Amino acid sequence: MASVYHPPELTALHRQALLELARQAIAEYLKTRRVPKHQTGDPALLQPSGAFVTLWRRGELRGCIGHIDADMPLCRAVQQMAVAAAVNDPRFPPVEEEELGDIEVEINILSPLAPVASADEIEVGKHGLMITKGIYRGLLLPEVAVERKWDRYEFLEAVCWKAGLPPGAWREGATLQTFTSVIIKQNLKSES
Repeated sequence: MASVYHPPELTALHRQALLELARQAIAEYLKTRRVPKHQTGDPALLQPSGAFVTLWRRGELRGCIGHIDADMPLCRAVQQMAVAAAVNDPRFPPVEEEELGDIEVEINILSPLAPVASADEIEVGKHGLMITKGIYRGLLLPEVAVERKWDRYEFLEAVCWKAGLPPGAWREGATLQTFTSVIIKQNLKSES
């Protein structure tokens, strides 16, 4: 059975601080083209963690970019991924300042990755998936399988597709890893 890893423990105040940090980073970047420097002594916000930031506009996806590895402080990962989701997601044009009032921010704080020995270990709704095979790598957040009503095997096939791998590649020499995440969301309207 895969070991259970958990994202960092965050209080309601930490969650609010991260949302404000993401909003401020986007707004500042759109004005100055620089990610602001954030200083904190809070150990929870300084803990290395992976994070994804998803932006929604009027219920439609507007950008989503993440950093998987827990190799930078959580506060910095959130800032950088918020800016990247706003201006670097190749599927969308960059967010403009005028849009900020309509943008909702969602942050996924990731646990460390855990190896998967058997597909039976994967729990839909609890685990996100990452697959790696050669130069190919794909990741799906835990909520994706629930939103799309996938079972475990549909989830596995979808992560193969996301990585650019053929169906069934998860059975043939690929490395599978799971993770859990904490989702934080609130809209930007209160801060604009």
